[in-house]
Amino acid sequence: MKYRSRLPQLNGHICLTDGGLETVLVFQKGVELPGFASFTVFDRADGEKVLKDYFQSYLDIAHRRGLGLVLESPTWRSSSGWGAELGYETDVLERINRRAVRLLAEIRDEEEQPESPLPISGCIGPRGDGYTPSALMTDTEAEAYHEPQLRVLTESGADLISALTLNYPEEAIGLVRGARTHEIPIAISFTVETDGRLPNGDSLAAAIQRCDEETGGYPAYYMVNCAHPSHFRETFERLGDVAKRLGGVRANASRMSHAELDAAEELAKQGIEAEVID
Repeated sequence: MKYRSRLPQLNGHICLTDGGLETVLVFQKGVELPGFASFTVFDRADGEKVLKDYFQSYLDIAHRRGLGLVLESPTWRSSSGWGAELGYETDVLERINRRAVRLLAEIRDEEEQPESPLPISGCIGPRGDGYTPSALMTDTEAEAYHEPQLRVLTESGADLISALTLNYPEEAIGLVRGARTHEIPIAISFTVETDGRLPNGDSLAAAIQRCDEETGGYPAYYMVNCAHPSHFRETFERLGDVAKRLGGVRANASRMSHAELDAAEELAKQGIEAEVID
C-alpha cells in the first residue's frame, strides 16, 4: 500500500496503463484463457513469467519516457460468480487474488524508478458481461457481491481498486461504497458505446454525476474504456465540469460497436472477411 494515501497519477505524475491483457494473451501470445479470465494463467507453470513478460513491454515504455505505470492485477474476473462458473472454490480464488497483488509488488521492487512510480491496482470487473447490461444488481446487492474480492485485494496491499468495464451506475455505486468501507481509493471505468453512452443508455455525464452524488464523491477519478476515441470525443466536449472527474482513458482501435465487433468476429470464424480494426 505504498501509494494508497497519495496516488502518483493524482499528484503530478502521468501514468500509463497496460492495454488489454486478455486480448494480448489470447490473440497475440496464444494463451488459452477459459471465460476470457486472465487469472487462470496462474494455473500454468510459467504463469508468472507470462505476466511479467507482458508488463515488461509497458515498463520499457514508461522508463524511456519517464512516466509512471499503473500495475493492474490480472483479477478482472476473479470474483465469486465468475470463479464458480469456471470451477474455482472460494479459498482458491482468495489465494489467486493475493498472489496477483504479490506478483505486482515483486515487479515494483525490481523495476520502479524515481521518475517512474508504479502504483498497484487491484482490478475488479462486473458481475455480468462487460459490454452488455446483464446480471443487474441494486447498489446494495453489488456492494455485497464484490465485498469478498475488495477485502482480499485491499488486505493484499493494493494501492487502489480499478473497477473496469462497468455498464450501469448501480454496480459502480456498490463498488464505491465497498471501497470506502475498506478505506482504499477506487477508480471507476465505464464502458461506452459508439454514441458515447453507457450500454444501458445512460449518458457518461449522468452516470458520473449519479455515482458521485450517492457516494459523496468518493471515487478518486473516473475513466472510460473499450471504445475508439472518436466515440467519446464529443461526449467529452459536452461534459462540462464533470470532465474534471475523468482521470484516464482505456481506448481501443475499433470504431465499431461491441455488437458489430461480435458479428464481425463471427463472420471471421466462418471464413468471411470483415474489417474490425482501423
